[in-house]
Amino acid sequence: MNPLESRRTALVLIDLMPRIIALETAPLSGSVVLERSVALAAATRSAGGLVVNVRVDRPGVEVQPEGSEFAPEATPQPDDLVIVKQTVGAFGRTPLDSELQSRGIANVVLAGVATNFGVESTGRAAADLGYETFFLTDAMTGLDAHAHNFAISYTFPRLGTICTTEEYLKALNK
Repeated sequence: MNPLESRRTALVLIDLMPRIIALETAPLSGSVVLERSVALAAATRSAGGLVVNVRVDRPGVEVQPEGSEFAPEATPQPDDLVIVKQTVGAFGRTPLDSELQSRGIANVVLAGVATNFGVESTGRAAADLGYETFFLTDAMTGLDAHAHNFAISYTFPRLGTICTTEEYLKALNK
């Protein structure tokens, strides 16, 4: 993996919310993805990159279900960008693209829950919008292992670069 210019890199964390983390997922549990994502966020901030925290609100309801806030471990930090979506992906009907453009972001790095929904939808849009898109395959999980494995083996390589957290951290810190 080529070095990443940290100030032009955004780590986009998808749906690290208690009600999503608690879902039955595979191949990893939501809590493992959360733990890895928290470490990735700290490293990205330390290197001068942007952390984007994305959560979903159900549209058309007055009160969101319990567990709709960010998990306490994933509480956004003051310089993070927070995106609240009402769609599957983080770009649809949100200011994400304009916020990334205004910050000079070229690289979108994705992690979170679920591989085959929020992560994939966000990755497709990022690729369509011209971002260099990276998928941290060991920091995401699907609603089932088959869907996760299909996305990382078939879909993601056509949209961007698949990599591990270790590869990302090495590329970010060069």
